[in-house]
Amino acid sequence: MSNAADKTAIEEGASFSPKFDANGLIVCVTMEAATREILMVAYMNQLALDKTLETGVAHYWSRSRQALWRKGDTSGQVQKVLSLRVDCDQDALLLDVEAGGDGKACHTGRKSCFYRRVETHDGQRRLVFEP
Repeated sequence: MSNAADKTAIEEGASFSPKFDANGLIVCVTMEAATREILMVAYMNQLALDKTLETGVAHYWSRSRQALWRKGDTSGQVQKVLSLRVDCDQDALLLDVEAGGDGKACHTGRKSCFYRRVETHDGQRRLVFEP
């Protein structure tokens, strides 16, 4: 098959062929289905992806701990997967989830890991906390 045919098959075909990086990981954006708010960005390896698809609960690969983790095992904020999407070239995933527990996804105790905005004032960049 030619490169053009391969590209078309990946971009337009029905075959799920996730592209893992050199470390065996794929980026995963997690969004709360009800509000469409981005909760977090994490990584999955093949095992995490398989466990997520098998159980319907989000599993990720911790790069810092080098371990599989099921979201919510310690926090109670289990993420029930409502849908899993893949981007056009199949190197990124998007989970729509129903967040359990108190709905907070961030290890800092916030709902979303994206709680700061970058602003520029007088040529200086700084982070501003979202309410």
